[in-house]
Amino acid sequence: MSTRTLYHCKQARSFRVLWMLEELGLDYELHMLPFPPRVFARDYLQVNPLGTIPFYVEGDVRMTESSMICHWLATQHGKLHVPAGEAGHSEYLNFVSYGEATLTFPLAVHFRYTAVEPEERRLPQAAEDYKRFFIGRLKLIEPVLQKRQWLCGDRFTAADISVGYALGFARTLGLHDALQPQVQDYEKRLRERDGYKRAVAKEANG
Repeated sequence: MSTRTLYHCKQARSFRVLWMLEELGLDYELHMLPFPPRVFARDYLQVNPLGTIPFYVEGDVRMTESSMICHWLATQHGKLHVPAGEAGHSEYLNFVSYGEATLTFPLAVHFRYTAVEPEERRLPQAAEDYKRFFIGRLKLIEPVLQKRQWLCGDRFTAADISVGYALGFARTLGLHDALQPQVQDYEKRLRERDGYKRAVAKEANG
C-alpha cells in the first residue's frame, strides 16, 4: 500500500499537489473532503489541527503548504524543478512561491466576498479591489510568456503547477477574459497536459 496520502477538496489549493503527483507518476491515496473541512468534516481536525487542505503525508513527512509540497516532491524525485547551481534556480523558486503568495491570495479574497460569505456579509468593493490586485500582479509573468512556453526556461516545472493552479482558479471565477492572450494560451497549454487531465479525473472520481 502507498505511504503517500493527500487530503484534498475539489478545486482547492490541494489540486496543485494532486497534479504534481500525477505528473510524477507516483502512487498515492486520495482522501476527498467537503469544503471547508474544518466545518463539514470535523473529524479531520484530528488529522490536521489547522483544518486546512492540502495535508500531505509521506512516511514521517507532514506538510500543509501546496506550493512547497510540490517543490519538495520535485526535489525528492529529481524531476520538474531547476536544481540549485543551475541557471534559473532562483527564478524557479520565486515562481513556485509567486503562484500562491502573490496570485492565489487576492483570488481567495475575491472568492470569499463574492461567493463564500453569506449574502449580508459580502463586500462587492473588496471583491473588485482584489480582482484588480490579481490582474496587476500578472505583470510578472506576462513578458516571460511572450518569450517562452514555460516559466522557467525550456521545461515544465512545479513552478508552472503553482502558477497554473492560480490561473485555473481565476478561470473558474469568471476572470479568464482579464488575462492577456499569452497568459490565456499558457493556461490552455497547462490544461492540455496529460498529468493535469489525470488529476481532474482522479478528483472527479475520488
